Amino acid sequence: MTYTSLFDMFKIGIGPSSSHTVGPMVAARRFVTELGNLDAAARVQVTLHGSLALTGAGHATPRAVLLGLSGHEPETVEMDVVHGIDAQVRRQHRLLLAGRHAIVFDPGRDVVFVNDFHPAHANVVTFTSWASDGTVCGARTFASIGGGFVTEVGGAAAGAEDGAAGVPFPFGSAAELLGMCAATGLSIAGLAMANEIATHDEAAVRERTGRISAVMFEVIERGLVATGTLPGGLGVRRRAAELARRLRHPGGLPLPPTAAADWAGVWATAVGEENAAGHRVVTAPTNGAAGIVPGVLRFLSEHCTSACEDDPDAVYLLTATAIGSLLKANAGISGAELGCQGEIGSASAMAAAGLAAALGGSPGQVENAAEIALEHNLGLTCDPLRGLVQVPCIERNAIGAVKSIAAASMALRGTGEHIVPLDAAIATLRQTGQDMDRIYKETSLGGLAVNVPEC
Repeated sequence: MTYTSLFDMFKIGIGPSSSHTVGPMVAARRFVTELGNLDAAARVQVTLHGSLALTGAGHATPRAVLLGLSGHEPETVEMDVVHGIDAQVRRQHRLLLAGRHAIVFDPGRDVVFVNDFHPAHANVVTFTSWASDGTVCGARTFASIGGGFVTEVGGAAAGAEDGAAGVPFPFGSAAELLGMCAATGLSIAGLAMANEIATHDEAAVRERTGRISAVMFEVIERGLVATGTLPGGLGVRRRAAELARRLRHPGGLPLPPTAAADWAGVWATAVGEENAAGHRVVTAPTNGAAGIVPGVLRFLSEHCTSACEDDPDAVYLLTATAIGSLLKANAGISGAELGCQGEIGSASAMAAAGLAAALGGSPGQVENAAEIALEHNLGLTCDPLRGLVQVPCIERNAIGAVKSIAAASMALRGTGEHIVPLDAAIATLRQTGQDMDRIYKETSLGGLAVNVPEC
């Protein structure tokens, strides 16, 4: 049985990666805040294993652990701190643990990259601290399992992993979810709301959905006006602002009238570029796929107002949460574990389901929309150039948003009956990820990462 709360599914954090940035930052902060003898610590070493080592530099993992060790949280850290901490620590060779205890810290010595994969997970980070006499003050190992979720290797989860505890409608499959809808007469969003208000009052849940929506739209607006080149050395120029301009003023291009869906792709691009720049975004359910759910939500807000349910943003996000819970529990959402199908595929399924629900779809149509979107992302590899969340990641967000709209449209024009159930698609996602060669799972050792020539 499973249920991951909306409060955990949609985290407000920083780019460019939920598994490589947000997760390690959360783990680092947990390590120092729970270190019983912090004042005795004279040195801390961070060891990055597997995918965290192979693509950590491009995903800003070293910076993330510095932020976490300093006591910062992804949702509240100031952006000038984010973009200044690397230079500050390298210049001063000093780190303020938990914001209060200073130690000597040399990133070149104290952040260690081990390309070999840890048996526990593809994304593993180990923290070790020593006193001045060489005795170990503390040592802990964490797995960053995608979406900013962190589990301790050999220990308990960090961040409400057992979300099903105490909720009235936990479910282990889409079939069970649909059965509960039929038995209670509630929609998928209604069941999710009932689960949320078991631990939060309804006003808090609606406040959170409003906050998530607002931040998503703020990120889109920032991305639509930003220009220039993204950091990292690939020379990728921001395109969202120019794409938006060309949509407003097409200039006689011989294209059919697809502007509404095209806008969703532009909005997703804007978010993807903000994420790639390391700015504030909403993890939805990961940072690598953070543009899809906001892009489709903006599409819902601007192009579907006459046909929506009451409080469509809440219906959209609660439905997406329920579908995301199934994906996370029964397959996963980590690119290092499943390839990009686990990130773009999950986000597309969540967005398609949310859109279908907000447009009045039945539970069967909503489940069908999620299945269509997921099915047509199966097998997608994670092969970012230089380990950066830029190429092909940003364009995949744009295409994923458009694909979500198409999936919802197909489902809403049907009866909800279909051959491939969502549970089968999720099982296939898991199995395909297990069978996929490791070089195609966020290591930058295969695919586009090695076949695109350096210019």
